[in-house]
Order: sequence, then C-alpha cells, then structure tokens
Amino acid sequence: MGREEWWRRLLLSVLRAVNRLLRQRRLHGALAAVKGFRNGVVYGAKIRAPHALVMTFLFKSGSLLGKLKAIGQATYTHSRNLAIFVFLYKGLLAAQQWLQGEKVQFHSFLAACVGGWFVFGDNNHINSQINMYLLSRVLFALSRLAVEKGYIPETKQDPFPLFAMLVWGVVLWLFEYHPHTLQPSLQSSMTYLYEDSNIWHDISDFLVYNKRSTDK
Repeated sequence: MGREEWWRRLLLSVLRAVNRLLRQRRLHGALAAVKGFRNGVVYGAKIRAPHALVMTFLFKSGSLLGKLKAIGQATYTHSRNLAIFVFLYKGLLAAQQWLQGEKVQFHSFLAACVGGWFVFGDNNHINSQINMYLLSRVLFALSRLAVEKGYIPETKQDPFPLFAMLVWGVVLWLFEYHPHTLQPSLQSSMTYLYEDSNIWHDISDFLVYNKRSTDK
C-alpha cells in the first residue's frame, strides 16, 4: 500500500470517527455550543464587515491602511463577541437542562443574562450598537406579546404612524440640542444629512461633493 493510499484511508477513518461522535445524542448540548461559536464567527463577520466598510469610508478620515485596520478590528470584535456569547449561552443552557432534568423558560433568560454581562457588558462602540439594535427589537416584541396576552388592548388603527412620529421627533430634538447623548455613528450620519446640507460655496460642493477639501 502506497503512502498516498495510507493517508487517504487514515483521513476516511478520522472522518468516520468524527461523524460518529457528532451523532451521539448525549453530546448534543456541548456540540451545539461549539457549532454556535462557529456560526457566531461567520455571522458576525458577515454583518460587521460591510457595515464597517461603508461607515469607515463615508465618515472617517485617515490613510487607507488605517481605515482597513479599523474595518478589520471592528469585524474581529463583533465576530469574537458574538461567537463567545453564543458558546456561553448554549453551554449554560445545556448545563441547566442537565442539572434540572428538563428545559424551562427561565433557563434561556438566565443563560443570556450571564452571557450578556460577560460579553456585551464592556462599554465600547461595537457592543453599544449591538445592544441598541437589540433594544429596539425587544421593545417591539414585548409590545406585541403584551397585546397577544391581553395586557394591552389591541388598537383599531395601526399605531405605527404614531410610533414613527415620536421616534423621529425625539431623535431630531436630541440631535439639534443634545447631540452628545447620541451614539457616535448616528451623530455622524445626522451631521452629514442635517448639518452639512446647510453649507456650500458653489455648484461643486452643492451637488457634486459634500464638502470642499479645505472644509474637512
């Protein structure tokens, strides 16, 4: 038997052993945590890389290398944090279920609280964006759940226009008079839209460019 054939058989044996291991139900909780880590890395990179690319080249100054480093760092931080959180959450979920002998709703809440404290409790701009993104979704979901459970009466008219009115009214008031309270990327976006549009000198920075190079 040649060397290549020996390596091929060894590889097939390893793959069969790994597949047998992955099919064992008693290891499902631990293996789910490992796959969750993998999915966190991939999903975090998919979400953060395009966002960081656009925001960096639109609103940040500096060299190309510096911008690329900033994009890479933001993508790495998002992917790492999401991967670690998923791993912790699913691991703690499996541990609670094993200890109690059954799965109950409180397990999810407790596991996520612990993961959120250790992973997303660090106050940086990446975690801030993720937490605020989740907050808006949580408030929407809780409102719908309250209606479903009968805690809040279902309105005859769609409340979404009222919601939009209040959100935009408050955020523009904050931007005009208390901009330091807003998250930096939101400040940058609103500055571009609502402040930079007040300044021009001629047709070049009225339609072609946002600002002259001397204004930056």
